[in-house]
Amino acid sequence: MVIADPIALRRPAARPRSLRQPDLLQTTDLAADAVLQGRYNHLLPGTGLPDDQRWFTRIHGDERLDIWLISWVPGHATELHDHGDSLGALTVLSGSLDEFHWDGHQLARRRLDAGDQAAFSRGWVHDVVWAPSAPEQGTTPVPTLSVHAYSPPLVEMSYYDVAPDNTLRRQRTELTQHPEAS
Repeated sequence: MVIADPIALRRPAARPRSLRQPDLLQTTDLAADAVLQGRYNHLLPGTGLPDDQRWFTRIHGDERLDIWLISWVPGHATELHDHGDSLGALTVLSGSLDEFHWDGHQLARRRLDAGDQAAFSRGWVHDVVWAPSAPEQGTTPVPTLSVHAYSPPLVEMSYYDVAPDNTLRRQRTELTQHPEAS
């Protein structure tokens, strides 16, 4: 008869280690290549990417990492938000995005075009929006496509406003299983 070690039974199970930002950047780069090679075509909408709303699908998920494919369209910004306890990274596959992140004093803009990558730490507060690519200006907008990775996987996100005194104010925190606020 084997008797269980009572001290071992009281220890919490070890949580998988989070990936680091360089690992997440490499992950989104590899996932972007796989998307461009057509390995995830079976997950894309049969009628093509919607041009009137954001669309997303998880392309990988485990206890350490979530990877999402997200399309962005005009007029559908995320709210100013963080990613809880998750680190993150993204790679833009096509089109362009504008990211507005809180730099401690104001919202700063970062332009991300096809091929660009960005990483963000815990506590990074930002809003991501579709942006017109130079050749698209004055034509019918085309959705932007990007790959996002979060480690550990998203569990909660907080949403913020910039107050009149130019400080950041948390409005609410929500549990989530989806990428980037809707």
